[in-house]
Amino acid sequence: MAEAYKARLKGIYENEIRDAMQKKFGYANVNQIPKLDKVVINMGVGEAVNDKKKVDAAFAELQKISGQKPVITRAKKSEATFKLREEMPIGCKVTLRREQMYEFLDRLVTIALPRVRDFRGLNAKSFDGNGNYAMGLKEQLVFPEINYDDVEATRGMDIIVCTTAKTDAEALELLTQFNFPFPK
Repeated sequence: MAEAYKARLKGIYENEIRDAMQKKFGYANVNQIPKLDKVVINMGVGEAVNDKKKVDAAFAELQKISGQKPVITRAKKSEATFKLREEMPIGCKVTLRREQMYEFLDRLVTIALPRVRDFRGLNAKSFDGNGNYAMGLKEQLVFPEINYDDVEATRGMDIIVCTTAKTDAEALELLTQFNFPFPK
């Protein structure tokens, strides 16, 4: 029987990063070593109030980027100042786990982030205190899956990387081991 496909970053984690983390922080048990839990990608579409097709375009782009079908997010309550009604579609999100998560992070770190204009590294202060990291991208065009000619408007996205780390220092070390470009 052939061996199941394993993402490149997952292999690096199992063979190198786990040992380095255990050596640095001195974990007594293998299960204490922090690992990646999930990646949540969120695309808010503010223009969707006037044009429902904008959410469909964001849905298709997020599906190409993540390789997984997104969920359309809807307004929880009406807001008259924004012409927003309850249950109106206002964006989409997708949660990646296991192999797809590692594949997405590999593409994000090696391909997408170097294509960001005036990129000087990720903000090392964007941890939430529980070992989770949040970042934002101003445009979806940095991903090679998106064809520049098919895009009618640039949209930003929020990317949240959830880890099992207990502290921000452990999570920072874990993501640094995964080659996240934090400034030195």
